[in-house]
Amino acid sequence: MELQKNITWEKIGPIGILSIDNPPENYLENPEFIQIGLLKKISEDDTLKGMIIKGTGRHFSAGADMKKLKQLSLDEKLLFEKISDGKKLIDFIDNLYIPVVAVVNSVCFGGGLEIALACHFRICNENVLFAFPESNHDIMPGLGGTVRLVRLVGLGKSAEIILTGEPVDSQKALEMGLADYILPAKELQHFAIDFLTRITNDRNIEVIRSIMKSINNSQNLPFEKALEEETKLFCSLAVKNLQDNH
Repeated sequence: MELQKNITWEKIGPIGILSIDNPPENYLENPEFIQIGLLKKISEDDTLKGMIIKGTGRHFSAGADMKKLKQLSLDEKLLFEKISDGKKLIDFIDNLYIPVVAVVNSVCFGGGLEIALACHFRICNENVLFAFPESNHDIMPGLGGTVRLVRLVGLGKSAEIILTGEPVDSQKALEMGLADYILPAKELQHFAIDFLTRITNDRNIEVIRSIMKSINNSQNLPFEKALEEETKLFCSLAVKNLQDNH
């Protein structure tokens, strides 16, 4: 089903698949590549237990359409607004209360990598190339890439990747923790569906959302506050479900 131009959505059992559908490179025509209201609507489905984000065809996404980005840069106020909208969308993905897997084929550059970094897992093919090529255009990542990459692989490796703009292959990505699993391209989607099905199993949606919310809190809140929220979530589930199970 087409949600909007260049974005499709399908559901296989409890797993949803969001596809960037602008082949062959799957360029992102806007920083907010899907309207945040649309993503919020589909993610609130009580039968949805996991989500896959992928690109249609050979590649995940080569990032921004540079011609459109150059045009946008002519109006700094509009550019700031568009980038801010895109960042809000990436933040929303990062904080979804269900597990999200990026299924990454071949090219995953720029804004595409920023989307993948916002997912909880990255399952990749053997020919994947991750890169932030922005420095080659005298700019830098602007949708949270400099922050999320450091959080995932550390400061030194991040600085090297972002400053040089050089691609990271699948094996290096696996070694540094940028990729979680590497498989042949034809097996990626099937593996991702099985993986999400296995980790959510027959858990009810309230348990899944509470666990993911607490995990997200660990990244977004001060340590003591995250612990406090974990206790509240635990107690809420225990009062409801332990009594019900008696």
